[in-house]
Amino acid sequence: MDFPMRDRESGQKEQRIGEAEAAATTTERSAGRLLLDFGAVAEMDEEYDVIVLGTGLKECILSGLLSVDGLKVLHMDRNDSGCKILWKRFRSDGSPSDHLGPNKDYNVDMVPKFMMANGALVRVLIHTSVTKYLNFKAVDGSFVYNKGKDYDESDPKSHEGLDLNKVTTREVFGKYGLDDNTIDFIGHALALHRDDGYLDQPAIDTVNRMKLYAESLARFQGASPYIYPLYGLGELPQAFARLSAVYGGTYMLNKPECKVEFDENGKAYGVTSEGETAKCKKVVCDPSYLSTKVKKVGRVARAICIMSHPIPNTNDSHSVQIILPQKQLSRKSDMYVFCCSYAHNVAPEGKYIAFVSTEAETENPEIELKPGIDLLGSLDETFFDIYDRYEPVNNPEEDSCFISTSYDPTTHFESTVQDVLSMYRKITGKELDLSVDLSAASAAAEE
Repeated sequence: MDFPMRDRESGQKEQRIGEAEAAATTTERSAGRLLLDFGAVAEMDEEYDVIVLGTGLKECILSGLLSVDGLKVLHMDRNDSGCKILWKRFRSDGSPSDHLGPNKDYNVDMVPKFMMANGALVRVLIHTSVTKYLNFKAVDGSFVYNKGKDYDESDPKSHEGLDLNKVTTREVFGKYGLDDNTIDFIGHALALHRDDGYLDQPAIDTVNRMKLYAESLARFQGASPYIYPLYGLGELPQAFARLSAVYGGTYMLNKPECKVEFDENGKAYGVTSEGETAKCKKVVCDPSYLSTKVKKVGRVARAICIMSHPIPNTNDSHSVQIILPQKQLSRKSDMYVFCCSYAHNVAPEGKYIAFVSTEAETENPEIELKPGIDLLGSLDETFFDIYDRYEPVNNPEEDSCFISTSYDPTTHFESTVQDVLSMYRKITGKELDLSVDLSAASAAAEE
């Protein structure tokens, strides 16, 4: 699945990436090549260090990072590079009602996630200087659901006098006599754990997560620790496309039937499209390209809602996250609400887009997502969807294939970036240095 779902005119994505290449210097433009539509046969005849398949965020980040490292990268995508309208994806016929506003004003991210202001993704953006292509706004609020009530999140307290590498999180919470609601708040809203398994693990991980939350919250002195790009998350893959092109990466979009080729030893040696094969040493892709090398690990249920008002009881926030801990809903996993609006240039004036997502535990997303949807108030339109989650089961050392995991239902990027960093380490054999000056990135000023 592509990371961005952009409701713009056909060809806009090609135009934006083309503009990215044009923004480079003359020398950079001569090195970076962007081959739209069907590319060129001569390029397919070349040999590359890495071929990246798919234009999801993970693949785009890796394409940029590997190009910066000096590797010869070819980035291919079999999907149409034109933009699709949200309505056409989820409705079999008809067209959006006029009351929803102009289609061209919608930029709907199909896997919406906020960025922790001091988190790993921000560090990757700064490390690669991709921040110069992006503008951000601080997210207005972050809330946790507590048996029908929402409370603003606050800074976590420290746990002094304990060996956090040995004691469990449950023991730490017990020492301070925390009740179940407070434990839910800290574990799921501050530390961002997805279930209660963390309670029996060493407390150091939870404390570090809380520390990241507090540092991110303090960074812009706002009501939440999160930031979000203007025009939506589709800006991130485009920014990394610029980065890859600047450092010599080649892009071939709308390439049908991208088939990974293997030699007699089962090692990938290239990718074939339209009868031509581009050779490579390594292949990077999402699970859809190598379905025999992944396993299904779950399903994500989600609702996409268009509204004409902010979510009630969130201080009229234009952008907000709400976490509904599993225990509050008698579920096995948390539920997440993500909302942004015209303030981030992702919807027409006066419109809000909310996502409700969770790990699917039934086959009925409409019923399963009801606790989150009930928080939203009146809705203009609602779209329901369920998609499978996969993770790789192959050995990259044997087949030279590096496969990303599917996106989880969380509304933040921390788990996503950890997958990227793990893949980068496996591909290059080294750690990505994220010791950066965090002041290099800033939220865009409020208009």
